[in-house]
Amino acid sequence: MIWETVRLALLALRRNKLRSGLTMLGIVIGVAAVIAMVTVGQGSSRSVTQSVASLGTNVLSVRPDRGPGPGGGQTLRPFTLRDAEALADLPVIAGISPTVSSTQTVVAGGQNLSTTITGATSGYLVVGNWTLLRGRTFSASEDRSGTAVCIIGETVRQALFGNSDPTGQQMRAGNVTCEVIGLLQAKGAGSFGQDQDDIVLMPIRTVQRRFLGTDNVSSISVALASGVSGARGIREIQTLMRERRRIAVGEEDDFSVMDMAQLASILTGINSVLTGMLSSVAAVSLLVGGIGIMNIMLVSVTERTREIGIRLAVGAEGRQVLTQFLVEAVVLSLVGGIIGVAVGLLLAFVASFFMAIPFAPQTYVVVLAFGFSALIGVIFGYFPARKAASLDPIVALRHE
Repeated sequence: MIWETVRLALLALRRNKLRSGLTMLGIVIGVAAVIAMVTVGQGSSRSVTQSVASLGTNVLSVRPDRGPGPGGGQTLRPFTLRDAEALADLPVIAGISPTVSSTQTVVAGGQNLSTTITGATSGYLVVGNWTLLRGRTFSASEDRSGTAVCIIGETVRQALFGNSDPTGQQMRAGNVTCEVIGLLQAKGAGSFGQDQDDIVLMPIRTVQRRFLGTDNVSSISVALASGVSGARGIREIQTLMRERRRIAVGEEDDFSVMDMAQLASILTGINSVLTGMLSSVAAVSLLVGGIGIMNIMLVSVTERTREIGIRLAVGAEGRQVLTQFLVEAVVLSLVGGIIGVAVGLLLAFVASFFMAIPFAPQTYVVVLAFGFSALIGVIFGYFPARKAASLDPIVALRHE
């Protein structure tokens, strides 16, 4: 009996294909928007997590400013290499790398690229969890003397050398000619969408002398020893730096120590809140779609009043009429939900491709969106179906 009811409902919908399609459109848009928003949000969160993981675990960043918040961001008294050397002596620290940077145009073989030259020590690869694909890192003597050697990322290699091996070749950065001694393994996009492979590493003293003309250090990256918590590492670094910078008791630090894991947690939390807000707005489209279904079903009941009267007059029960119209509403919602799921996943895939983030569909989101679309059909289809089932057969037969 139920299959006969479903068949009649489908026939009724096929008689008005255009109207049925337009009615489903609200459900399609709502389901697609929710799935696309949540999927892109999940991919963005996963991208942040992967980016922080690529920086290494238990990594701290020490900068000569007061960090984020009121009064933050302004560079105060800069660090020096002696500050980094003092930090390296702390037992809680496993690796350290002071860094500076300078934007330059790099040239090789007629090709050029504008990129950031990062001055660092050999410890930069350890702290930043970098792997050398070819070549070697800076030697101790190159670190001390500031030799014109460099290590490049995959993006720089493709721009200047194509797929060839760049190690041993000469490259010019600004007015400085350096030898490429290493190639870094590709990492991809970072947590803020930046290309981590667009990088040129040179000994920090080389960048200080040849590009900046100063011995200042813009930041110090620190890798904590195994088993040392971020909170403990931050406390010991703060104690040492306050002593070195002669900050009196009660005075505010003129430097900041940021835990990269905490930063990732903050970014993920913000991303989750934004995703939830956007998904909630998108879910309103489902309610609008449900109202559209109820409106069209009410119109359908009015148009088919005489047909309903004939069915009731020849012995059809009210619950059978109710079931038929309810099935029509649910079929509209389910078909719209199926199309919406497909469209939403397609939109999320396209967005993930262009945003360079992982495509991370969530099964529970698809099931919830699809189930909610079916629920919309039941809720908004019940009133028109109930109205059809409660018609008086005599009055319905006299309806024009």
